[in-house]
Amino acid sequence: MTGPIDRRRVLWGGLALALPGIARGAAPALPIPPGNRLAFDVVRNGSKIGMHVLDFAQAGDSLTVRIAVDLAVGIGPLTLFRYTHRAVETWNRGEVQSINATTDHDGTKHRLTMARCDGGFRVVGDKGSYLAPPETLPATHWNRRMLDGPMVNTETGALMHPAIADHGVETVKTASAKPLRADHFSLSGDVRLETWYDRSPRWVGLGFAGADGSMIRYLLTGT
Repeated sequence: MTGPIDRRRVLWGGLALALPGIARGAAPALPIPPGNRLAFDVVRNGSKIGMHVLDFAQAGDSLTVRIAVDLAVGIGPLTLFRYTHRAVETWNRGEVQSINATTDHDGTKHRLTMARCDGGFRVVGDKGSYLAPPETLPATHWNRRMLDGPMVNTETGALMHPAIADHGVETVKTASAKPLRADHFSLSGDVRLETWYDRSPRWVGLGFAGADGSMIRYLLTGT
């Protein structure tokens, strides 16, 4: 990787959103991936800078999703930017119950909690506490119902209502030599990014521009 990088600049504009519709029902099916795991190589301007991994554990009507993001940008042995994110989501009967997340954004610490309560969700984030609507989902990407909005940024706790555009089916790159056919959606407004889902609908890709002009892409592994 070449060229100067200002480590105090944010390299991406919404990684943990920390970083995306299916009609809601009493007990909607969730897109649990094969092998109960989703893993992505995170690539910046063509160079791998880390991974984003989600592990799924089911027990009866309950589902726990554990999320780990580890990224580092540097030149040679010098690390110029580091990002770590950990989150645990709990679901019951197809509906989210809570999420707890911690983030270290290059030395700036964030903590987010979101828990179901009467009237919706109690969210506590960077700017304090508020009540989110009952249809809110955490912006952890794996569940395409997130596109139905609103969504909570799992780094800052901000409530977001991005505009969604459906670009139809196209071919998306993966970390292997095997591309996939997937539905392409773009989000704009509160956050700007591109996301892809196969027909499962499994989350299979993500892309966005960093504040420094770099291109960040998520490439699905193990396809």
